[in-house]
Amino acid sequence: MNIRSIKFSQDHNVEFYKELKKRVNTYFKSNQISKFGNTNMVVKTIFMVSLYVVPYILILTIAEQPLFALLLWAIAGFGMAGIGLSVMHDANHGSYSKYGFINKSLGYLANMVGGSDLNWRIQHNVLHHTYTNVDGMDEDIDVNGLMRFSPNQKRLKAHRYQHVYAWFLYGLLTINWFFRKDYQQINRYKKMGLLATQNISYGKALFIIVFTKLLYAFLMIALPIWVAPSAWYVSLIGFFLMQFIAGFLLSIIFQSAHVVPSSNFPTPNESGDINADWAVNQLYNTANFAPKARILSWYVGGLNFQVEHHLFPNICHVHYKQISKIVKQTAIEYNLPYYSYATFFGAIKDHTKLLKNLGKYDNAPGIHH
Repeated sequence: MNIRSIKFSQDHNVEFYKELKKRVNTYFKSNQISKFGNTNMVVKTIFMVSLYVVPYILILTIAEQPLFALLLWAIAGFGMAGIGLSVMHDANHGSYSKYGFINKSLGYLANMVGGSDLNWRIQHNVLHHTYTNVDGMDEDIDVNGLMRFSPNQKRLKAHRYQHVYAWFLYGLLTINWFFRKDYQQINRYKKMGLLATQNISYGKALFIIVFTKLLYAFLMIALPIWVAPSAWYVSLIGFFLMQFIAGFLLSIIFQSAHVVPSSNFPTPNESGDINADWAVNQLYNTANFAPKARILSWYVGGLNFQVEHHLFPNICHVHYKQISKIVKQTAIEYNLPYYSYATFFGAIKDHTKLLKNLGKYDNAPGIHH
């Protein structure tokens, strides 16, 4: 289905989002708070970048013992995921700072962890946030048949075991971005006319992707093999360990918020219409988890408050906990769902249960319709 042909209902609970935006805006005005980041965001940025860069420097200089070197690579993996979740994510949404050049500069961190800030903005901001859980549009639920994330997708025999092998594939997320996916995406986005949304030509976009990936490969693969005091194969194993940790963390954070039994996976009709207002669709297909887990929330960039993030992606995540009270109350008043798991484990447990049902049954019992 063509991206321009999909339309959300204009007369289905549209008053909810109007009222919610008014209340959230009032919260910021009455408290004289900026919707962007604050000092906490600066501290977090320094911490996450350091968690990635400092281990790397130690790997290149003093980490001679294999186990010590691998430990540093593992720590860098947590830093890599932390950059993606807590810094780059807000920057590429334009919510980190009121200054565009700061958002743009920090958004480039996506390239320095092996990805593409351009592709990320299109996949995440344009497709995932607009068409959440819409099969064929939301690439977060499309893994080319390796797994079945939606009841609208074809069920294959191998999917019967996806709740077992999913955890390994999750760890390959960033490796796939680096070696394969970004090249496929840039060609697909060219055909879909989505590069225009980022004001960039195909030639320039492809050049940036190739150049930054070659630079990344030199810094993170070639240079450690060349100069690190540990054996070359330790650096190679360490690189893949870092990627696996980062990919795994990123995957479980996002999938546990959208591929859960409460989601309804909307299907556009023949005219491309979705029977829900855009904001209401976010409520139907998004779930929070562990709202009281302060350390987890700090590390994952407030993405345990996914409902708030999807409704207000232009607001920095440091404010999500406070505005979540407003969102929940407003949803209740309008008789709309507000899904939230008390713990992260509970969200992962239900995600696993849904993966198992999607692999075993065509209609995947338990999904809300």
